[in-house]
Amino acid sequence: MVQEPLPASYVGLDEVTTRERIQSAKKRLGDSVVILGHHYQRDEIIEHADFRGDSFKLCIQANQRPEATTIVFCGVHFMAESADILTDKTVILPNLAAGCSMADMANIFQVRNCWKALSEIVGDERVVPVTYINSAASLKGFVGEHGGTVCTSTNAPVAVRWALEQGDKVLFFPDQHLGRNTGVKLGFDPEQEMVVWDPFKPLGGNTEADLRRAKFILWKGHCSVHKRFTVEQIEKARQEFPGINVLVHPECTLEVVRASDFNGSTEYIINTVESAEPGTKWAIGTEINLVNRLAKEHPDKTIFCLDPQICPCSTMYRIHPSFLLWTLENLLEGRVVNEIKVPEPTKSLSKVALDRMLSLAPTPITRQD
Repeated sequence: MVQEPLPASYVGLDEVTTRERIQSAKKRLGDSVVILGHHYQRDEIIEHADFRGDSFKLCIQANQRPEATTIVFCGVHFMAESADILTDKTVILPNLAAGCSMADMANIFQVRNCWKALSEIVGDERVVPVTYINSAASLKGFVGEHGGTVCTSTNAPVAVRWALEQGDKVLFFPDQHLGRNTGVKLGFDPEQEMVVWDPFKPLGGNTEADLRRAKFILWKGHCSVHKRFTVEQIEKARQEFPGINVLVHPECTLEVVRASDFNGSTEYIINTVESAEPGTKWAIGTEINLVNRLAKEHPDKTIFCLDPQICPCSTMYRIHPSFLLWTLENLLEGRVVNEIKVPEPTKSLSKVALDRMLSLAPTPITRQD
């Protein structure tokens, strides 16, 4: 999807004018519109959000405003798709260029080719597909069609455990690191029981014997932000701040997760910091906007990002306040711009997979050994 340039009247607006016009438009729209802001958004967006959270939590919160007919989702494309699937509201993404590089690393044609190859190789063994919520609606629909589930970074362990109860192997996409960390958490050997599927190589770069042996087929995808964190950064933080708590997202590599003290979803990271004792020190491996916000909201604790070079999510940054203003002022004129609408049958099949995810209770994530 291509985002057309903003009208000239919105280009170059100063920050104060933009903020005041957003507030005015929001007030005039009243309860008919709910604005959702992902944790990775800049503060200039978060200040206007009715709810803030991770992608899954925001979809659930949207339904807490039954009087709203329109959702303005300040996140990325797959999040807006999920909101359309899970609600009966009109869903708008302020900037259509706000995608997700991880989600783009697996497309429906590649996944279908992988599925066909695996079906021919593994024989009577059943492969159960599990897709991370950070994926396109077409992949969620594929999972719904083939008896699998969507997962979040919070409930990935219980989702994968459920999948292995249904079949013999798990095809996990698009993030290999969340899949690997989840498997290790459940006691599986990453060297002996997991392989990586590269969609650009025959058989994903594996032998038939490797694929028959594996319990986990992990898609070769990753988050560009969370891949930046390293064991060396953790070691440096421990040297400079004795007693530091290292808290990372499970989209980080296995080596980083193993070297950390805690790992968990965005919501887990927030809750862990909020409940920590005053005076504690936290080196956090996740997106910089969230880390900086936690530091400002908890001045009684030492909080900083593990990556000294800063690690913003570039696609989240495409939701500039000017785009939010443009969206809201169009709504005031009765125009819906940038509507995200998932077509059938993808929408119904995706809902099957998302409903299955909702039925799986999350597994607590505890301190690492």
